[in-house]
Amino acid sequence: MTSTATSKLRIGIPSKGRLADASVQLLHEAGLSFRRQPRSLFALCREMPVEIAFLRTDDIPVLCAEGAVDLGITGSDLVAEAQVDLTTRLSLGIGNCRLAVCVPEDSPIQSPRELDGRRIATSFPVLTQQFLSRHGAKARPVTLSGSVEIMVGLGVADAIVDLIETGSTLAANRLRELAEIGRYETVLVQNSQQRQPQLADRIVRRLEGVVIARAYSLLEYNVPRSKLQEAEAITPGFESPTVSTLENTEWCAIRVMVRRNEVIEIMERLEELGATAILETRITNCRL
Repeated sequence: MTSTATSKLRIGIPSKGRLADASVQLLHEAGLSFRRQPRSLFALCREMPVEIAFLRTDDIPVLCAEGAVDLGITGSDLVAEAQVDLTTRLSLGIGNCRLAVCVPEDSPIQSPRELDGRRIATSFPVLTQQFLSRHGAKARPVTLSGSVEIMVGLGVADAIVDLIETGSTLAANRLRELAEIGRYETVLVQNSQQRQPQLADRIVRRLEGVVIARAYSLLEYNVPRSKLQEAEAITPGFESPTVSTLENTEWCAIRVMVRRNEVIEIMERLEELGATAILETRITNCRL
């Protein structure tokens, strides 16, 4: 059954793994309530005419492009590899990774061009060939769907192209990074048919509110009014901070959103400025 056969908007999400858990949590935080029954491939949302489809992560780009689902949560690396016509509606701020070419630690190969004619094990043959062609090389792909790190050790390949997060797996398999192909993350994609555009836009806006909220914290502090201009330079906010006069008119209270990964440094700078009662509050949702 394709999405054209139902009045409900269908969202495809990974059926298992870390990205599956992250996708379910993201949708729940965006107000889409559903429960997956054991072995079920579909779940209905209670508040909206939306159906959730649980799919293989690497199948989602193709299924979304073919209209089986209207929206899909998957990796931008898989979208690029599938070479299909999709619109990326939102970067979800999770699943950041790099795709890189790796060779044995003791390999004499020093540039991508030297991979010409070599065997390369990868789950991304399209991206690999595109990258190598830009460097004047054409490899012999060994396309695999599972782990590729051990393929050099097994004698199956001379190099690999794989996703890298920390680099610990490379070290364990005595590999080194030769060149980076690209950086990717988890995204929300939409097919070109764009059924029920108003409902789709509403869902995108909800998800955007959660994504932004995860990236920011609400910071509150008191600061001498004489230092207000300097404090605003440290915490400018989106348009401007909220400034309230305290009973002691020589002081004022500030409320402002700041990037969560900068909170500690900003708190230190405010403290050096003379601010007091500096409080951080996590944001669960927002609209900007």
